[in-house]
Amino acid sequence: MTPMVRAPSRTKTPATAAPRTWAVVLAACAGQFLVVLDVSVVNVALPSMRTDLSMSAAGLQWVLNAYSIAFAGFMLLGGRAADVFGRKRMFLLGLGLFTAASLAGGVAQEGWQLLLARAVQGLGAAVLAPATLTLITAAVPAGPARSRAIATWSAVGAAGGAAGGLVGGVLTDLLSWRWVLLVNVPVGVVVLAAAAVWLKESRVEGVRRLDLPGAVLATGGLAAVAYGIVQTEQSGWADPGTLLPFLGGLALLAVFVLVESRTRSPLMPLKLFRSRAVSAANTAILVIGSSTFAMWFFMTVYAQNVRGYTPTEAGLALIPSSLSVVVGSKAAPRLMARLGAGNVAVLGALIAATGFGWQSTMGTGGSYLTSIALPGVLMMAGAGLAMTPLATLATSGAAPEDAGLVSGLVNTSRTMGGALGLAVLSTVAASRIGADASPESLTAGYALAFRTGTGVLLAAALLMLLWLPRGRGARHH
Repeated sequence: MTPMVRAPSRTKTPATAAPRTWAVVLAACAGQFLVVLDVSVVNVALPSMRTDLSMSAAGLQWVLNAYSIAFAGFMLLGGRAADVFGRKRMFLLGLGLFTAASLAGGVAQEGWQLLLARAVQGLGAAVLAPATLTLITAAVPAGPARSRAIATWSAVGAAGGAAGGLVGGVLTDLLSWRWVLLVNVPVGVVVLAAAAVWLKESRVEGVRRLDLPGAVLATGGLAAVAYGIVQTEQSGWADPGTLLPFLGGLALLAVFVLVESRTRSPLMPLKLFRSRAVSAANTAILVIGSSTFAMWFFMTVYAQNVRGYTPTEAGLALIPSSLSVVVGSKAAPRLMARLGAGNVAVLGALIAATGFGWQSTMGTGGSYLTSIALPGVLMMAGAGLAMTPLATLATSGAAPEDAGLVSGLVNTSRTMGGALGLAVLSTVAASRIGADASPESLTAGYALAFRTGTGVLLAAALLMLLWLPRGRGARHH
């Protein structure tokens, strides 16, 4: 694949070219870390938020939902906007919105102010997240260098999700719940300043407009599906409050596909899905993410509800898992060069499935090493090995003018997969736990969720084995 943008520094000496490229990677990774961190960092702070702002239990749930729905709903639009209006411009806009909303949420005096700030945070994240990956694919030529850069991006994003519980627990215990939001402000300001200086603008050549009908349908459809998914925690799958938005969102997405097949300048050119790499990799990202995202939730509640850990102790207990996902992501490019991206993704899914299977044998006792640490290392090392080649395949299978859109699609697949997987696996666990919240019944429910996740990962491995382009050439497919 031809590089989308030739960095001006390429005409200079290697000494000046390298820092510019890695400045792009560092800025993109910092933005991605913040976006993913804020999906989970507020979890442990929710009780403090409820007490301080006198929020209801339903209102408290929307501290999470307002962010995730806006994030999932606007991501495709954010990705296409990066192609049309410029990747640097959208990165700065998204990070600016995210940082300002973090400040507003951190100083909120009423519940509605916090919820509004979280929704704007999600909107900023939806603009920012696709731009982070597109900046990397635009600045780094296709090949081993890009694979390493995407591996770093994947590792940092996974580390953000893994660190949420620990960071939130420490900040809430030592300072207050407000700092789980306020901590984004100084980081955001520093990254904004650095990005404004170091990043170079890149966009699709020629005048292009956003497909407004497609944007409305895609955003409305994804947001409605996300809303239906998050409602399952309160209402269950059969409740009209869950089914109506979920099915309505799917209907909007079906209309979106019909509109895109007929418009001259579609938001989502359907020809993208003719690429085996794009369609197969995004499907695999969604399926694998449905298990691996839920892992953090179930491991955290198992450590606290069954093993009696404090929030901070639970976060510390998962540090080996957090490190292993970074190691797996960074090891992937070297293995991709030898085995091919598709084969490495299959290998990663099988390793993760082994860890899930081991974790499903958990009990109320046992040592930390065998009941939390080692299964967690296998689960997350496998996830890191799988996600890096999948992101590489998905982005390398698209034309340069669609890079932002495909980056948005990758992030949407991962986000929607995670939300759907958590909702389904939570329902599976609840079916075994029942009304008895004893440590034994909780453990049985969590174990069933991990067994279900094992089956999902094995299915993902089979799907990738049959569908993904494999072989040594697949890394540049």
